[in-house]
Amino acid sequence: MIKIKGSYGEGGGAIIRNSLALSLITQKPFEITNIRKNRSNPGLRAQHLKCVHAAQELSNAQVMGDKLHSTKLSFKPGKIQPQTLSVDIGTAGSTTLLIQSILPACIASEKKTRLRIRGGTDTKWSIPIDYLVNVFFPRINVKIKINEITRGYYPKGGGFVDINVYPKTAKKISLTELGELKQIKGVSHASSHLRKAKVAERQASSARKNLKTHPIKIKTEYINTLSVGSGICLWAEFDSGAIVGASCLGERGKRAEIVGKQAAERLNTQMKAPVDKYLADQLIVYLAMHGGKIKTTEITNHTKTNIHIAEKFLEGKFEVNNDLISMNLKNN
Repeated sequence: MIKIKGSYGEGGGAIIRNSLALSLITQKPFEITNIRKNRSNPGLRAQHLKCVHAAQELSNAQVMGDKLHSTKLSFKPGKIQPQTLSVDIGTAGSTTLLIQSILPACIASEKKTRLRIRGGTDTKWSIPIDYLVNVFFPRINVKIKINEITRGYYPKGGGFVDINVYPKTAKKISLTELGELKQIKGVSHASSHLRKAKVAERQASSARKNLKTHPIKIKTEYINTLSVGSGICLWAEFDSGAIVGASCLGERGKRAEIVGKQAAERLNTQMKAPVDKYLADQLIVYLAMHGGKIKTTEITNHTKTNIHIAEKFLEGKFEVNNDLISMNLKNN
């Protein structure tokens, strides 16, 4: 039984999600204590329980401590069962975080898995759906078919993501060269309630003004949603194949121009390495699975924590040299 301290490093929900992912793919049980100990509302929240129960259903796992506010959880995985997995997170719980917690297991399974997840697609403290599709998915070298995506904002959510994940398609990751910038793309989105105020257009216009001079293509869209919301996601494509992304969500009282400007400024700071700081921590599990090397703009606390958790489940060790992270597996 692998012992994990839930208060380690940044001490957030990523420890739970990464532990679940690594447990499923290594078939090693774990016990985690002091879950989110240093947070204002410690223990498991509803969105974390959804990840636990999704992983349990995917592998017929034995679980103890899976209760709201629990600070201790034990998880013993069974064999991964390819299936159509439907999860309703409720309200605006993050669909992208739940997908990330079970995606490695789907890749490691024997047959195709279909994920049908309801919740929030563009929420705080998680990558937006456009980043997941346009930056994250291409970087993990996995065959994924998108069947349907419906956007959902905080607090009511109502978003829906339906994807097929094909097994055994992942490859060793090598992302160390940035190359020359080809173009910048993006999606500026808002609920239909904000159409008259031209929020999507204003976000996009502001982003263009604050980006470095390059070919820029940002599409705008309005969606019928349960809650009013907006946001913009940008990504830069390089001739090396690198994709660097950044985003910003709209908030009540925050002008659309500020939303676009902040997204552009974030992207400008990340176009210095082939892996942005938001993506680096998410790739740790895949480096652990398949080996490889990445160069990022910043080794964040999230990344350090994810490396620590990955090494709990692995025999090997990550090498971190400045902003270069590598994992050499024995069979690579």
